[in-house]
Amino acid sequence: MTRMTVNGEGVNYKLDPETPLLWALRDASNLTGTKYGCDSRDCGACTVIIDGRAAMSCGVTLGQLEGATITTIEGLSAKGSHPVQQAWLAEQVTMCGYCEPGFIMAIAAMLEASPSPSDEQIAALPNICRCGAYPRIRKAIARAAAAGAPKPESNLQG
Repeated sequence: MTRMTVNGEGVNYKLDPETPLLWALRDASNLTGTKYGCDSRDCGACTVIIDGRAAMSCGVTLGQLEGATITTIEGLSAKGSHPVQQAWLAEQVTMCGYCEPGFIMAIAAMLEASPSPSDEQIAALPNICRCGAYPRIRKAIARAAAAGAPKPESNLQG
């Protein structure tokens, strides 16, 4: 059994320790906002925040996460109120929307670590948008950075 905190709630997964986090989230916890994209850590659709850092959930197993704190898109904010989500809407980034949760999570983690990211940090985001919304994504990052991105709500204690 693997114990962790997911979106502020204690979870005990009774799954094989080699199970990728992606499938535990989607199948065991019904948190389907985390998307399956490639299963090879190439696209970022499955990005979540693990202990404050963005990580592709297809590439990390439950056995590696004992005691970890996980935030998914469902736990980022109440009603889409996180500055990254608000900026995403304001800049009309969404096209097909499939990459959206992973990108938002990666950007939220990046802004938490670096509130004013450099062009190099933004370019280093490993997420892929197959629709090519990159100019709008960059505008959304700038807007969210200007607004000041708070920690995900599910990680706020007290």
